[in-house]
Amino acid sequence: MSVVDETEALAVAGCLFHGFSDASRLAIVRHLAAGEHRVVDLTEHLGLAQSTVSKHLACLRDCGLVESRPQGRASMFRLSHPEATMDLLAAAERLLGLTGDAVALCPNYGLNHDPADGPSRA
Repeated sequence: MSVVDETEALAVAGCLFHGFSDASRLAIVRHLAAGEHRVVDLTEHLGLAQSTVSKHLACLRDCGLVESRPQGRASMFRLSHPEATMDLLAAAERLLGLTGDAVALCPNYGLNHDPADGPSRA
């Protein structure tokens, strides 16, 4: 694989992980792992505004992680690749278990990092 191909592959992988980079999107993915949901169901389960859930679903759909089908006036959302998605989340949970609090304490993306500051240049 050439450097250009590798760089492009890593950029695409970064795009995939961006789909999972928001806690609300992760919560939506977890709910969809249990089966199809309508936006109204997800808003009720998650306590988020309909517009917020719709925005996150659009991001997940654009990343190819969820798909929808019409049901009456609503749309039913489901994971596009449930087994692979759950494998990835299980691997992430395993890695989080191994790293402990390191991710939460990360100065670039940890829980106390202000996204408005951008990544630090440490």
